[in-house]
Amino acid sequence: MSDETAKEPVVERVFALPEGYDALGDAKRLLRSIRAGALATLAPDGFPFASLVNVATDVDGSPVLLMSSLSAHTRHLEAEQRASILLTQTGKGDPLAHPRLTVTGRAERVTEEARRAALRARFLARHPKSALYADFGDFSFWRLDIARAHLNGGFARAASFEGVAMRTDLAGAEEFVAIEASAIEHMNADHSDAARLYATKLCGEPDGRWKVTGIDPDGVDLACGDLSARVAFPERVVTGASLRRALADLAVAARAQ
Repeated sequence: MSDETAKEPVVERVFALPEGYDALGDAKRLLRSIRAGALATLAPDGFPFASLVNVATDVDGSPVLLMSSLSAHTRHLEAEQRASILLTQTGKGDPLAHPRLTVTGRAERVTEEARRAALRARFLARHPKSALYADFGDFSFWRLDIARAHLNGGFARAASFEGVAMRTDLAGAEEFVAIEASAIEHMNADHSDAARLYATKLCGEPDGRWKVTGIDPDGVDLACGDLSARVAFPERVVTGASLRRALADLAVAARAQ
C-alpha cells in the first residue's frame, strides 16, 4: 500500500439509514461473501461493457479476478484500468429488495510469483472448479484496488464509503498473514464441526459440509458447495494466539445459540 493510499481519509456519506443498521459491516459482508459479480469495464469506443465474473478477495478484502486474455473485459483493462464490480445478494421476491454493493477502482494484473501464488490459493478455495483452467497460459489473476464503494442494503439503506474504509487493516498482522494457509488447513482437517456451527448458528445458513475458505483479521469466510457465508470477529485479530482464541470463542457462541 502506498503512502498516498495509507493517508486516504475515511469518508462515509450516508443517505438514509435506520437506527442501528451497520452499513459498513453489511458492505464488508457482501464484499467477502458474494462469489460472482457484474464487472464493468471501459471499451475502446468509450462505452461501458458489463460481463459476469467469479470473484474472490485478497486478505485485505480487495476483489480478485481470474480472467483470460481472450476475454473482451481483459483487453479493456489492459488499456484502461478503471472498473467497477456489482456484487448482489439474491433471494425470493423483488430483486431490488436485496442488498447489493458496487466497488469501483483500478484493476491490476498480478505478475509477481509469490503474490500470484497467494491469490491463486485464495481464489481456488472459493472457486475450486477454476483449478481446471487457472494455470492455462492465457489466464491471469487481477486485483481491484478499491477507490470507493456504494452500498444499497435495501429500502432506506444506502451509504457510500472511501476505499480505505472497505479494506481490512493489515498493519501489524504479518504473523497472521503468514499462518493463514496453515490455519485454514487445520480448521478444515480437525475442526470441520466448528465451521458448520459458524455457518448454521451464527450466519443462519442451511446445514451442510461447510468449510473455511479464508481467514483475515476481520473474520472468516465459509463455503458449502455453491453457498458462501461470512462471520466477523468481535475484535480485530493479528496473531496466531489471538486467532485461536477468536475461533474458539466463535464456537462457544455458536453452541450457545
